[in-house]
Amino acid sequence: ILVVVVISDNNIGVIVNSAVLLMLGRGRSSGSRGGVGGSASGRSGSPSAKDIQALGDLFAKYASADDDNEIGPEGVESLCGDLGTDPSDVSVLHLAWKMQAARMGFFTRDEFIRGCVALGVPSAKAGITAAGIKERLPSAATEVESKRDALVDFHTYAFKFCLTEPLQKTLDLDTACAMLQLVLPGAPHTEKFCEFLKEQTEYKRVTLDQWTSFLRFNEEVAEDCSGYDETQAWPLLIDLYVEKMQGTLTNGL
Repeated sequence: ILVVVVISDNNIGVIVNSAVLLMLGRGRSSGSRGGVGGSASGRSGSPSAKDIQALGDLFAKYASADDDNEIGPEGVESLCGDLGTDPSDVSVLHLAWKMQAARMGFFTRDEFIRGCVALGVPSAKAGITAAGIKERLPSAATEVESKRDALVDFHTYAFKFCLTEPLQKTLDLDTACAMLQLVLPGAPHTEKFCEFLKEQTEYKRVTLDQWTSFLRFNEEVAEDCSGYDETQAWPLLIDLYVEKMQGTLTNGL
C-alpha cells in the first residue's frame, strides 16, 4: 500500500493509493461521537499514583500547545516517530483502540492514560516512556490475533473510528476498502471483496452491519465461496459478492 502523509494547517491526511484514509487528520467536534467505545480488554490493572503521574508527564511531552489536555495531529505524528512506526500502520490503530480514542488524530489525556494502562506500559522494562509503549504495543496485535472477542471489538472499533462527521453512520467505498486491507489484510475474501466493491455500482457506502457481517463471512465461508448458506440472512451486498464470485468461478474468468 502506497502511503503518503500530508501535513497542512495542522491537519494530517493519510492517503492510501487514490483513497483518502483519515488515520490522522480531520478531527470532528470535541463532543462525544457516541458508540465508538468497546471493551479493548487487556492488561488493565490498577496503576499507582506514581504511575499516573508518570503517564501524565509522558502525555505532556506530546500535548498540544493550545490544549494541554489533548494530543493533536502534530503530537500524534511525533509520538509515532518516537515509536518508530508510520502513522498509517495498523499498530497505531491498535493503540487508538486500546485508548478507545473517539476522534481521529487526537488523544485526550484520559484516553492516553487508559490506553497505556490497558497495554501494561507501567510494567514495561523500558518504563513509562515512548519505548515502553513500543515494547508493549505488540501485545495488542497478539490479543486481536488470539482472541475472537478482541478481534470483533477491534474490527467494529475500526469502522466507528472512521466516522469523522456528526451523525455519519456509513463509510464511503474507498475508506471501507482501505480499512479492510488494514484490519483484515490476510482474510480469504478481503482483496476480492474490495475489487468487487469498486466494480459494482449498486452500493456507494458500507454500513456497520455489512462491515461486521464481512468479518463473520471470512470466518465461515471458504475463499471459493463453497458452503455459502444464503438462508443465514447475510446482507444483500454479500449475496451479490457471492453471486459474482460463483459466476466468475463457473465461467472460469
